[in-house]
Amino acid sequence: MLTIKRLDAGEARVLIEGAAAKAREIGVPMCIAITDEGGNLVAFERMDGGKVTSITIAIDKSYTASAAKKATHEYGEISQPGTPAWGISSAIGGRLMVVGGGLPVVVDGEVVGGIGVSSGTPAQDREVAQAGLDALAT
Repeated sequence: MLTIKRLDAGEARVLIEGAAAKAREIGVPMCIAITDEGGNLVAFERMDGGKVTSITIAIDKSYTASAAKKATHEYGEISQPGTPAWGISSAIGGRLMVVGGGLPVVVDGEVVGGIGVSSGTPAQDREVAQAGLDALAT
């Protein structure tokens, strides 16, 4: 029998609120997705002005970070031509994201979910996602 740690709805709201606060601070409205440890959507917010095209991207960044248990920018670094993971972005029906902005949520050394952010640059998305993680850690 397995015992699985999983984000609850309240924790998902804390992640979204922390990320949204940072997005407001930098002046970039974002789409913010939270998934459980298996990559299933728990919560989502498209801030006023968040790009429509970023809805799916944010969800897939969160999916990648939680289900694959790796930050999306790390996949970006190892999936360039000539590297061992070249072509991995086409895996899982194209859902595996290799652009920054998806981070796993780790509690006591265990991935319990993911946060995915999209609408800014990859660096902005990653900064906003990190702010969500920071809010949960406090």
